[in-house]
Amino acid sequence: MPPFPGVDFIEFDSLLTDEERLARQTARQFVDERVLPIIEPCNRDGRFPLELVPEMGGLGFFGANLEGYGCAGMSNVEYGLVMQELERGDSGMRSFASVQSGLVMYPLYTFGSEEQKERWLPAMAEGKAIGCFGLTEPQFGSNPGGMLARAVRRGDRYVLNGEKMWITNGSVADVSVVWAKTEDNVVHGFLVEKGTPGFKTWDVHGKLSLRASITSGLSFSDCEIPEANRLPGAEGLKAPFMCLNQARYGIGWGAIGAAMACYQTALEYAKTRRQFQNRPIASHQLVQEKLAWMITEITKAQLLALQVGRLKDQNRVDHTHISMLKMNNVAIALDAARLARGILGANGIVDDYCIMRHMNNLESVYTYEGTHDIHKLVIGEKITGIPAYS
Repeated sequence: MPPFPGVDFIEFDSLLTDEERLARQTARQFVDERVLPIIEPCNRDGRFPLELVPEMGGLGFFGANLEGYGCAGMSNVEYGLVMQELERGDSGMRSFASVQSGLVMYPLYTFGSEEQKERWLPAMAEGKAIGCFGLTEPQFGSNPGGMLARAVRRGDRYVLNGEKMWITNGSVADVSVVWAKTEDNVVHGFLVEKGTPGFKTWDVHGKLSLRASITSGLSFSDCEIPEANRLPGAEGLKAPFMCLNQARYGIGWGAIGAAMACYQTALEYAKTRRQFQNRPIASHQLVQEKLAWMITEITKAQLLALQVGRLKDQNRVDHTHISMLKMNNVAIALDAARLARGILGANGIVDDYCIMRHMNNLESVYTYEGTHDIHKLVIGEKITGIPAYS
């Protein structure tokens, strides 16, 4: 398989620094050489390639935009470009890195005690420990404030009861960042270690999306958590929302990678597939219209991601900027996948090509970490000053 040439219509690369291009190239080579040769069988079998986790850690992909504790200390733009390439391989690869980095390492780094940071962050950066993030519940997705999970203080411990659902990495995680309400109805974060009595996990089967990813449920029945495992700096829903913002930022970049993979596949196919007077279908007006739409939307998505990344590196980004990034880029990636599938015709539905896999994956990405519609309401509140969901 030849190396991925990249998608750059307006000299986007001229806007990047040498360090940013190097970070992208490192991830691009990893995806070309290690992910793409195995991802279709993994998707077919419903298996996440855990064997690649240590390599990803060795390349600095986990907690990449954090400083110290063995983390790479990348800029947010560099981190975004890494997420782009990982999702070009598969949404499951980027999801793993997003959860590990934005939803577990970030809350440890931001809200954790020094002892918690020292114990978990270096191991997670190396891929020697895996984490998951437990916020969503069976009854509450877009409205996490309604959560039913409860943590009751008993001496120097908390007794946790409740259930979480749709948790990436849940059954393989060494530590779970779990959010629950205490007696005063305030949300707190707790570190629940694998093997804790009363803590059980199970995997979701029958998925038609994110098949090369581990999706789990978590349950807690009189599960005792020591006070030392409470995140001391996390109080209220603002804390998990800050974590979700980190993950959404990476998703906004990752979706570009999925769109690029579908576009490049459709472009190459259209130039070689011949119909009607033995002409390549790329010579047909309707095919060119689809390809022109795809490259235009990918280019706009790149510019949006870069500007949000620059603002994030300058500590000027607003959560609504990240909502727009996630909302727009996932939507255009899903539309690009559908157009690419149409260009390939019947060949678009078989896993000789990546398109149907990306399309199915993006249906989940469209929904998780804030649904497409919820992000519209976040932006709507920002521009009108009126919350539509309260």
